[in-house]
Amino acid sequence: MATGAGGGQPSVLSTLPKNLPLDFLKTITDQFSDERKIGTGAFGTVYMGLMPDGQIITVKKLAENSPIAREKAFANEVQNIMALHHENVVKLVGYCHEGQKKVVLNNGRYIVADIVESLLCHEYVPRGSLQKNLFELHTKMDWNIRFNIIKGICNGLHFVHSIPIVHMDLKPENILLDDNMVPKIADFGLSRLFGQEQTRMNTQNVVGSYGYIAPEYLYRGEISTKSDIYSLGLLIMETTTGEKNCPGKEPSAVQFIKNVRENWKEQRIASEYPLLDVDGLQQVKKCIEIGLECVEIDRLKRPSIETILDKLNGRCASIRN
Repeated sequence: MATGAGGGQPSVLSTLPKNLPLDFLKTITDQFSDERKIGTGAFGTVYMGLMPDGQIITVKKLAENSPIAREKAFANEVQNIMALHHENVVKLVGYCHEGQKKVVLNNGRYIVADIVESLLCHEYVPRGSLQKNLFELHTKMDWNIRFNIIKGICNGLHFVHSIPIVHMDLKPENILLDDNMVPKIADFGLSRLFGQEQTRMNTQNVVGSYGYIAPEYLYRGEISTKSDIYSLGLLIMETTTGEKNCPGKEPSAVQFIKNVRENWKEQRIASEYPLLDVDGLQQVKKCIEIGLECVEIDRLKRPSIETILDKLNGRCASIRN
């Protein structure tokens, strides 16, 4: 690997994602076999790729029928996270956008068509998603791990917002955990890159995950960093309570938020975390409060990611009673 002028750290160019040949990605995924499949989502199917040196990466084959055009999702991921290097953001290590000739059936006859495959390769994060670890495993995560996950997600989002990129799809499925339970924000397929002077934009094409979409985006197409703060609030409350935000017929999280606000008082916190000391119980209470502040209907009342980090790290005034 190339190194920088000082001969120590790798140069930025050497650490940027590589444009990998499609045949190579087929080889390392065993021709995209079912045995190598590790997940399927709205944007495509994820496979485990075994590199020649034994390193494992993930290869996401983007779907043609994803929520936004495949080329757009590909461009979002590659352009927006190409040079991102942060402990709490999944690293993009390679990509492929390659055409190949295929025989396809078209109006009753076979024709040779150019089919473009779009693929994204990321670092492999072994413990899987926060969704799986919070809601699908039988062992209950202890509070210290939960609190560190919350702080890690917030640190990652602070970095992303400083660029400034708005993620647009924060949810437990898009937070991955490594062997040490360090969280990494993943899936930037819906992300938006803002200009330096720009703080808000509008769109008529509202896409995202029901139950996590901020109301101003859902109903008016308004996008800002505060859109992510709304989703973050739900993530914080889910991680703290261990309860799942399950939107019903409505695409909002109104019922989940109402349940947390009404039920997660001091007595409930103490009964759910009986082994915690006073400081630990205060951390749980603080996370509930931060989560509820993040889901204010008026986006201007939501805290910034800097304020949230200050509160989590005890640098802010004491919480309300």
